[in-house]
Amino acid sequence: MATNFVAELKWRGMLHDAMPGTEEHLLKDMQSAYVGIDPTADSLHIGHLVGVMMLRHFQLAGHKPYALVGGATGMIGDPSGKSSERNLLDEKTLRHNQDALKGQLSRFLDFDSDEANAAVLVNNYDWMKDFSFLDFIRDVGKHITVNYMMAKDSVKKRLSAEAKEGMSFTEFTYQLVQGYDFLHLYQENDCTLQMGGSDQWGNITTGTELIRRIGGGKGYALTCPLITKADGTKFGKTESGNVWLDSQRTSPYKFYQYWLNTSDEDAVKYIKIFTFLSKEEIEGLIEEHEKAPHLRIVQKRLAEEITVMVHSQEDLDNAVQASAILFGKSTSEDLKKLDEKTFLDVFDGVPQAEIPKSELENGLDMIGALAAKTGFLGSNGEARRELKQNSISVNKEKVKEDYLISTADLINGKFVLLQRGKKNYFVLTAQ
Repeated sequence: MATNFVAELKWRGMLHDAMPGTEEHLLKDMQSAYVGIDPTADSLHIGHLVGVMMLRHFQLAGHKPYALVGGATGMIGDPSGKSSERNLLDEKTLRHNQDALKGQLSRFLDFDSDEANAAVLVNNYDWMKDFSFLDFIRDVGKHITVNYMMAKDSVKKRLSAEAKEGMSFTEFTYQLVQGYDFLHLYQENDCTLQMGGSDQWGNITTGTELIRRIGGGKGYALTCPLITKADGTKFGKTESGNVWLDSQRTSPYKFYQYWLNTSDEDAVKYIKIFTFLSKEEIEGLIEEHEKAPHLRIVQKRLAEEITVMVHSQEDLDNAVQASAILFGKSTSEDLKKLDEKTFLDVFDGVPQAEIPKSELENGLDMIGALAAKTGFLGSNGEARRELKQNSISVNKEKVKEDYLISTADLINGKFVLLQRGKKNYFVLTAQ
């Protein structure tokens, strides 16, 4: 007997809308549902995570999840929430992206279980690629009126007077292609529910309409709210772009920092959505947090849970250690453990200067390192003063004026970290 999936989404703040009868339908016995995922990159980003978490909760509730990689729809472009068309992919890139996405999804969904509710990955390119245009407009297009399609919000927005450019026929047909996916999965896999973000409601209900008109059956729709941030900036974006699940695109350190730096209001919302902690545990954490907000208890737990889930315990430990380098007590040994990417991420935005490696081979004097050769401090006199006051460190170790920086000080054979006081950092890069 399945547990109540809809009730689980409700308390987690993950339910925006559901078609009447959805909850009852899911309480009968094991059902199948799918979420569509755009394969335009070989990694998911955290904007995809809500849909993935919904599928995971669905599987935990005893149901069968389908992750649909939109190979065909990815070649067209969904107009929902977009103001322009997307680039089209060739099949080789599509397959590469699909394999990479499955690897990431398998950290959340169990594809290998012997149970009846093992997760399945499907690609709509597989059933759309041999569908001729004439067959499609005859077998699918004739069942949906243009009036019905024009009434959808995603279409209305793009055709409104405010829209900079209109909408191509290709994009206009998107809802029919997505609707056909639902019909196909309903007929071939007995899939009765499609889930997605609230901006997908129009596309999903086109699918339920095709199931009714062509399949003579009943399909259901369920959407989650679009994730927002309290300050109005876009969720899942930083100044440098998307926060990816792939460690090559977004390092575990930066991933961890993204969640750690969440506002109090957002953290309370996100810990329900992006972790599998129980209601009791989350309520306990929120209570503790309210007593001492400066300890950022909810943010820390959120960042820990999601970093381990997406990456690993080891990646989390390294990220926590790297975070302590800027804000806590750490040693040159801790610095030397950082790989180059994490080092650069930790000291992103810190002023840097390049020096020839040969200068370190002969030993670089501290006045040169602080002022003459780098410009970290304004003058040689200021450098002497700071050294006398014992406020200068090399790789987190205090040094005097007679110290010589050598190749033995290099982190990753490349960097030296200079520091004045607690917060002023400077990176020397030996070339």
